[in-house]
Amino acid sequence: MSVAVATRSPAADTAPRPARPVGVASALARIEIFRDMASAQPFWQALERGGAFKTPYQAFDFLDLWQRHIGAGEGVSPFIVTGFDADDRPLFLLPFGRRRGAAGLRVVEFLGGKHSNFNMGLWRADFLGALTVSDLEAVRDRLRSEADVVVLNNQPLAWAGRDNPFALLPHQASPSFGFAGPLTADFETLFNERTSAVGRRKMRKKERTLAEAGVVTFARAASDDEIRRVAEDFYAQKSARMRAIGLPDVFAAQDVRDFVTAGALTPTADRSRLIELYTLSVDDTIVATMGGVCANGRFSAMFSSIIHGRFGTESPGEQLLVRVVRDCCERGLHTFDLGVGEASYKSMFCEPEPMFDSYWPLSAKGRAFAATRRGFAAAKRAVKQNPALWQIIVAARRIKARLTKADTSDKAD
Repeated sequence: MSVAVATRSPAADTAPRPARPVGVASALARIEIFRDMASAQPFWQALERGGAFKTPYQAFDFLDLWQRHIGAGEGVSPFIVTGFDADDRPLFLLPFGRRRGAAGLRVVEFLGGKHSNFNMGLWRADFLGALTVSDLEAVRDRLRSEADVVVLNNQPLAWAGRDNPFALLPHQASPSFGFAGPLTADFETLFNERTSAVGRRKMRKKERTLAEAGVVTFARAASDDEIRRVAEDFYAQKSARMRAIGLPDVFAAQDVRDFVTAGALTPTADRSRLIELYTLSVDDTIVATMGGVCANGRFSAMFSSIIHGRFGTESPGEQLLVRVVRDCCERGLHTFDLGVGEASYKSMFCEPEPMFDSYWPLSAKGRAFAATRRGFAAAKRAVKQNPALWQIIVAARRIKARLTKADTSDKAD
């Protein structure tokens, strides 16, 4: 197919356009790449207002904050690929960023980095039914002079009951699964269906033990002051936890903390916050925290933490999870997810969902890079999906953490 690539001022979109008959899908007529968030914003938000097929991690407000606080500092430049119909209205928007790798390699990837659990484009609903592989290949061809390789990780095969368009192109399974599950208005019925009688007895015993230590409170942070306090407690808890299990703390960097705090302070149209923060406290001590994004009837957990040491045996993280899910049911939400990555607690309310990665080499350098990344991702998946091998990795991390802690103590003495 032939697709125009001429550029145009974003202001031109403000002029009235002839209405297309309802139910008639538009064809892709032009692809444009925007090099900054502001230029893409009117088209991005037009798709959002129109109920575009997307995940909450591709909302403009979320990725605009990420780019401002994290992406720019990491050398990522906005590279927003947008398709238009003959009436000059957006059909889809791919929230990409571009960065320079080793030897000047130009890499295009989704904005959001590690803070976006699920990656996808924004697609106008009527266009999805008319989308062809040729349309997707036109997008790929449009990038050949702009990049050496496109690396698109952690893409769900399906979202909200619809297939992800990029699954039509060659891809491979991601190293990890996503985890999600349906919600019902009756939380108790859901809880009984998802847990065993023995598991519920253990949970109730832990709840009683925790309550013996003080007044147990579940809350969603509401005021700006409360949000800032919860965020600071979360950073401290996460740092201690990561040291204990021998993993790097992605939230240790100030730019990451600024992004999370800014997201938690940003109001939404429904009087919530862009990133919602939940806590479980004993008296004035926060013992567990969870943060996530909520949109279109779905809550997506982004991160969590539990207090290090005291109260740990009472599984405060799981106790908080139960209360967050109950709250989501009472809010009338239909889906709850715990993001990407395997963990035993995720099976309480969620099931594994397949994810895929795409590698589009666009030059000789890009082909070599894509081949290496494909191999690394396949090896990582083999390890993570083998319980015995994965337990060895986890045990090694814990041993390393203990040795590091002991070495630090010796030097202090």
